[in-house]
Amino acid sequence: MSDIPKVLIADDEQTCIDFVRASLSDMPCEVLEAFDGQQALDVARKHHPQLIILDIQMPERSGFDVFVELKKDEALASVPVIMMTALGERLGLQFDEKEMGEYMGTEPEAYIDKPVDGASLKETVARLLEQAQA
Repeated sequence: MSDIPKVLIADDEQTCIDFVRASLSDMPCEVLEAFDGQQALDVARKHHPQLIILDIQMPERSGFDVFVELKKDEALASVPVIMMTALGERLGLQFDEKEMGEYMGTEPEAYIDKPVDGASLKETVARLLEQAQA
């Protein structure tokens, strides 16, 4: 395994993937991309990333479905996941890890609202990668 952690970004919007990639550009990590839920599962199973950033609304399979599948997979269950969505802003709702955990059966390690704040994302990614390597 390489010493450089792999971070999988799963989002159906290229602009969001580009923004996340740019936000992490000065961090020592390899960024992997997936553009729908099924591709996210396929890439995760093939490359075993150390962190996964999942959009909730994606074609093929939602981020919720992908998260549940990841947590069932022995090889990927311990990989930290950051869930992100613009749903809260669009619907005027507040989401957090606990509410998502109640819905999905287990909590994601972090939740971020879109539009994503690059500095906050970078801080969250750094914290979760550090915890994963400890």
